[in-house]
Amino acid sequence: MTAPGRGDDGADRQTQLLRGVLDMCMLALLSGAPAHGYELVGRLNAVGFGTVGYGTVYPLLTRMRRLGLVADEVQDSPAGPPRKVYALTAAGRQTLDLWASQWSGFVETVNATLTDVAPSTGGTGR
Repeated sequence: MTAPGRGDDGADRQTQLLRGVLDMCMLALLSGAPAHGYELVGRLNAVGFGTVGYGTVYPLLTRMRRLGLVADEVQDSPAGPPRKVYALTAAGRQTLDLWASQWSGFVETVNATLTDVAPSTGGTGR
């Protein structure tokens, strides 16, 4: 790991943050409408997660299915072979609600900390 200020462009930090929230974001995207993996990658790109690819999404969908957070159903494709479409389960909805609540509290705490003690981010620098 590179020390801050010594060539670290923040990519490692960004990757770590993404790992912590990607499952929650995928559940949120699926709460709007079911999707197949390819479509889900597109939705992630559309909301700003352009670095997330298929090699990340499909294993995470498999893990969430094993945990009962999403269910999959094979549907015919208008072009090509049938594909799995993933939808949020009731357990997935409950988990998303819990995680979203935890996330809100966490963000408030982090923002308060940055505002109170980090002069470079516009805080008071106490």
